Amino acid sequence: MENSSEDIVAKPCSSSHAEMTELVLPNDTNMLFNLMGGKLMQWMDIIAGISAQRHSGRLVVTASVDNVSFSEPIKLGNVVTLRSKVTRAFSTSMEVHIEVWGEDIPGKKKFKSNEAFFTFVALDGEGKPVKVPAVIPETPLEKQMYDGAGNRREFRLMMAGKIKPIDADGLKLLFLKAENLSDHS
Repeated sequence: MENSSEDIVAKPCSSSHAEMTELVLPNDTNMLFNLMGGKLMQWMDIIAGISAQRHSGRLVVTASVDNVSFSEPIKLGNVVTLRSKVTRAFSTSMEVHIEVWGEDIPGKKKFKSNEAFFTFVALDGEGKPVKVPAVIPETPLEKQMYDGAGNRREFRLMMAGKIKPIDADGLKLLFLKAENLSDHS
């Protein structure tokens, strides 16, 4: 079933916000008693998928995952809070930003462990990509993330071999700006 034009109404980023809290248990850890990266990736995929579904009103599948690096390990017994929301929508895909926070409650320490961007595609009942609503950024940070999403998308497409580097217009501008800055130093 195709979208009708009245189904596709732009939505604010905030309408896709999702939050999830987990406790790191022994089964979730490696031999150093740190949260296993694969377990965290699973939680990130779940929370990002919820945001993408909220935004699109459709079933969604993960299309790509950007770099996920850990700035601080999450330990056994820590509480993990994941927050996500759609930062921008393209034709059938959505970029979702996820932040991961760790918390050592007895130690009264809260820290940001990592963040990443996931891309999801909305599907119709037959499993075919379907158009998604546009995103309305409201806060300064949402506007900044929205503005940068085009370059991040170009980079993903280039890394996947779907566009050639010479065709990545936004990235060319980005590198030309950096090159021009270095010429003047």
